[in-house]
Amino acid sequence: METISVDLPGDLINIFKIRERDFPFVIRETLSIELYREGLISIGKAAEIAGISIWKMQEILANRKVPIHYYPEDLEKDIRTLKKVLK
Repeated sequence: METISVDLPGDLINIFKIRERDFPFVIRETLSIELYREGLISIGKAAEIAGISIWKMQEILANRKVPIHYYPEDLEKDIRTLKKVLK
């Protein structure tokens, strides 16, 4: 994945109440959550941006009370996949 650099105010560390070394992760996590909440990215992409597993991302979203985007088409696709696996 290509990366970019952004200059952010140092006082964000105090606002987030985190250690400086944790700042990059917190920013990536926060950005990925908000992009997912807005429907701009999938849960897989959100996990990739945050640098965590999909399972961990689901846990974070649940803790933040962000609903999982799961549509009837997703269910149909999952059922087809399950039927193939079970044959």
